[in-house]
Amino acid sequence: MDIQHWSELLWPAVLAVSTLVIATAAATHALLTKRSTQAAIAWIGLIALLPVFGAVVYLLFGINRIRRKANALRARRISLARDGERHQTISELGARHERLPDTLPTNALAGLARLAERVTQRALLDGNTIELLRDGEQAYPAMIEAIEGAKETITLSVYIFNNDPAGQRFIDALVAAHERGVKVHVIIDSIGAYYARPPAAKLLQKAGVAVALFMPILRPGSFAFLNLRTHRKILVVDGSLGFTGGINIRHEHMITENEHHPTHDTHFRVEGPLVNHLQLSNVEDWHFCTGEVLLGETYFSECDAVGDVAARGIIDGPDEDYESLHWVLLAALATANERVVIITPYFLPDETLLDALQVTAMRGVQVDIILPERSNLFFIDHASRPNWAPLLEHGCSIWLTPAPFDHSKLMVVDGVWSLLGSANWDPRSLRLNFEFNVEAYSEDVASSILELAEAKIRRCRRVTLEDYEQRGVLVRLRDGLFRLMTPYL
Repeated sequence: MDIQHWSELLWPAVLAVSTLVIATAAATHALLTKRSTQAAIAWIGLIALLPVFGAVVYLLFGINRIRRKANALRARRISLARDGERHQTISELGARHERLPDTLPTNALAGLARLAERVTQRALLDGNTIELLRDGEQAYPAMIEAIEGAKETITLSVYIFNNDPAGQRFIDALVAAHERGVKVHVIIDSIGAYYARPPAAKLLQKAGVAVALFMPILRPGSFAFLNLRTHRKILVVDGSLGFTGGINIRHEHMITENEHHPTHDTHFRVEGPLVNHLQLSNVEDWHFCTGEVLLGETYFSECDAVGDVAARGIIDGPDEDYESLHWVLLAALATANERVVIITPYFLPDETLLDALQVTAMRGVQVDIILPERSNLFFIDHASRPNWAPLLEHGCSIWLTPAPFDHSKLMVVDGVWSLLGSANWDPRSLRLNFEFNVEAYSEDVASSILELAEAKIRRCRRVTLEDYEQRGVLVRLRDGLFRLMTPYL
């Protein structure tokens, strides 16, 4: 038997063994590292079905490399002399005004506050004001006014920053602030930065504004981090005035000006000690992106009490803050005695949250879940529907809002506790994205959100169990197939 014949026999064997080794290694890694049983089964199933393709996809999207990378960066103790004697870290600088409020409305909410402090390592801050802003019509003018009034510093973190009519207003305001001597630092997610061309980031950089792209996708080796994005939306001016919520910088949020893809959303204007929590997120992300540390009272100001809202920033991401928000959501549902209202554009809760919602409803709590009739991601809509049956069976109410698409992310418990920010009820927000939310203990804040929710419900179509069960077989099959993709969405 000649060498050529042996070669023809050997190479298929080598290829088969190599495929088996790679697939086994990838499946073993998924088995050992995935916290979610559903995700582990999904990845192992994909690898078993398509060994080479599945292993490659898992290598690119399934391995959480950012947790090690983020921990390595943030674990560095950044000792800095302050006033010639005090040494602090970034986290300590952001927390230096923290104190518990004197009272909380109920013992149950006090327990929720203690849990949130334990999982976030940040205390609840009293003395804040939080004002709801609807759509770009209210949010953008308020934010631009703050930028135009900035005297010393501006930090901005955003997922999408488009170079469109809305984005151009922000570009002009940020450039003008830079030219008058304000220190401006802008963080844009490197995928969200390229939703429109020319990118707003390049226009800002050309004007001299300091811009950092979060997880640049065009650098060598960066494709492995493609699935891990910053979804935060935070603006802080002079360390004393902040804005956060769900609104990106794009023309779609100007409802009255946009005829093609109008998108409802909410944002919030924040004053008081809570602004230090917003700033802490921006400062940590700036250090993560650039290695530069932003310090001084121009970034972390002496924020006096300006209101009566007790609140806390919840920094959540696939690093050391992993599952912080998930735990808070579970605790909030367990705390509820009367009513829970949830508004989210994407609804793919894991089994734990689904069970918690059902238990909450079975305890006699009114649970209202407000979703868009049709979102901008059809596959999320289809994947979400199979989750509705157990919720409807056990007493939850599901309401579907008509167009325009509603991108709001809000939650209220018992008319006192509110959650607002950037996170959706889906695996991407709760496990992959870097998110920022605020929990607020305030009847006034909750009332403003409930007023908005009631206005949405009046326009909604309520989903009944009878309507849900009347879906055709092909529709159910389609939705079930998309549901199987949940671990990858």
